[in-house]
Amino acid sequence: MNWIIKSKKNLYCHTNLNNLLNSSWIDISEFNWVMSDLDVINYSKEKLPIDFRESYSILTAENFRTIIESDIQIIWGVISAVKKSETPKFNIEKFPYAEGNENVWKNNYFQIENSVFEITAWDSSYTIVKFRNEDLSKKFKNHFDEAIELNKHKF
Repeated sequence: MNWIIKSKKNLYCHTNLNNLLNSSWIDISEFNWVMSDLDVINYSKEKLPIDFRESYSILTAENFRTIIESDIQIIWGVISAVKKSETPKFNIEKFPYAEGNENVWKNNYFQIENSVFEITAWDSSYTIVKFRNEDLSKKFKNHFDEAIELNKHKF
C-alpha cells in the first residue's frame, strides 16, 4: 500500500523522523537505512552519522536512531528501509532522489529494488510512504489515520 500525509495531525512537521518513526508501529532495528538526496533543517548541533556532501548514506539501525533522535526535518529526500541481511540494490550512478522525480507519485514504484518500505520527503509539504509489506502498511495506517492512499491524492 502507498500512502501520503499532507496534514500534520500526528507530525510536528513533515518528514520529521522523530514523529514518523519513533513510535509503536515500526521496529527500526530490523533494517539498515539508505538516506539519499537530502535537504534538511532543524537538527541539533551534535555530529550526525551522515556526510551531507555525499549523494547517499547507508546507515545501521543504531546510526539511524541517532538521526531520528536529532529532531531533523527533511525537506527533500528519500529514506529506504532494507532488511539487515541484504545489501541495498540500486544503481549507484542514479541514486534514489525526490526533487524532480515524478516516479515518487507512482504506486508501487520503489527506488531501491529490495527496500521493504520507502519514505519520500517532498518539499516539506508531503510525506509519501510506500510499503511492500501489507502488515507493516496496516500498522502505519493505524498510527497515522490522516494518511490517504497515494492514488487518491489530488493536488
